[in-house]
Amino acid sequence: MSRNNSIEIGGTTVMPGARVRVDLPVADLYTGTSMKMPVKVISGKKSGPVLFVSAAIHGDELNGVEIIRRLLKRKVLRSMRGTLLATPIVNVHGFLEQSRYLPDRRDLNRSFPGSAKGSIAARLANIFITQIVSKADYGIDLHTGAINRSNLPQIRANLDDPATLEIARAFGVPVIINSDIRDGSLRACAYDRGMPVLIYEAGEALRFDEISIRAGLRGILNVMRSIGMLPRSAQAKLQQPVVARSTSWVRAPRSGIVSAQVALGNSVRKDQSIAVISDPLGDAEDQVLAPFDGIVIGKTNLPLAHEGDALFHLGAFHSAQGVESLVENFAASYDTEPTQT
Repeated sequence: MSRNNSIEIGGTTVMPGARVRVDLPVADLYTGTSMKMPVKVISGKKSGPVLFVSAAIHGDELNGVEIIRRLLKRKVLRSMRGTLLATPIVNVHGFLEQSRYLPDRRDLNRSFPGSAKGSIAARLANIFITQIVSKADYGIDLHTGAINRSNLPQIRANLDDPATLEIARAFGVPVIINSDIRDGSLRACAYDRGMPVLIYEAGEALRFDEISIRAGLRGILNVMRSIGMLPRSAQAKLQQPVVARSTSWVRAPRSGIVSAQVALGNSVRKDQSIAVISDPLGDAEDQVLAPFDGIVIGKTNLPLAHEGDALFHLGAFHSAQGVESLVENFAASYDTEPTQT
C-alpha cells in the first residue's frame, strides 16, 4: 500500500506517521482570554481514508468527549492506515458553560455550514467545516440526549445511501434509525458533500454513562475496521442491528407526577400502559398508553411533567420483542471493561 499523504489542519502540516495536536482559534472570551478548539491529528504511515470523529457540538453532551479520550489511548491506532481527525470539544463555549448552546443562544447543529463573517455560531460552524469536515471522507458525530433525557445507544443516519448504511451496520449497536436530515445540521452539510456521516446517540447530557461510552468506543473502532483504517478483528461476528421504520414521542396527556412503567430498551405493545400521571394527592390518575408496538429508545428522567411534555421516544419495529432481546444481549456484553487494544 502506498505512503499516506500529509494533511494540513489550521495551518499545521501533519506528515505520515505523526500525531499532532492542533488548536483552532475560536471567538475569545469577554476577558480577552483566547479560546481554541482542540484537535488531535493522527496520520498513519500508509494511505487510507480520512475519518473525523467529533463530540460536544452541543456543549453539555459529554459522553462523546470521554469516548474520544479513550479512543486516542488505543494502541491499535499505531497500525492505522489513513488519517484520524479527533475533535472532542467542538462547541468550546458551550462546554465551558455546561450548555447545549453558544453564548448567542444559537444551536451550533442548526448553523452549518456557517460563514466566516456571521454570528459566533456561524463562525464556529465555518471553522469546523473548512478545517475538519472538508478534509475527511467519513464522519462520526457523538451525541447524547438533552438535559434530563436519556437515549438508548443508537445510530441515526441517512440509510438510503449505501455507503452510510454499510458503516451504520458496522458500528454495532442494536438499533439504527433512518433519520430525516435537518437543515443547518452537520449531517445535512456532510450529505451535500456526498460524505457518509453517522450520528451516535446514547446517554444523557451532563452525565457519563459507562455502557454508552464503551459502546461508542467499540463502534468507532468497528467502523475504522470496516473502511480499512484498522486491521480486521478476529472477534465473533457482530449481531445485525435492526432499522426503525419510524419513531415518535409519546407526550403527557395532562400535567402531574409521572410514574414510569417501562425503561430504555423495553418493548411495548399498542395500548399498553407505559406510565401513570397523577396529581400530588393521587385523587386523579391518567394512564399513558403506547400508540403502537415498539421499543423505548429515549425517555425523560424527570418525574414531573406539564401537559404536552415529551415522556417516551418509541421506535417502531416489525418485531419489538426481538429488538428487546438484541438490546439485552448488547448491554450484557458491556458488563466488563473491554480489552485495551
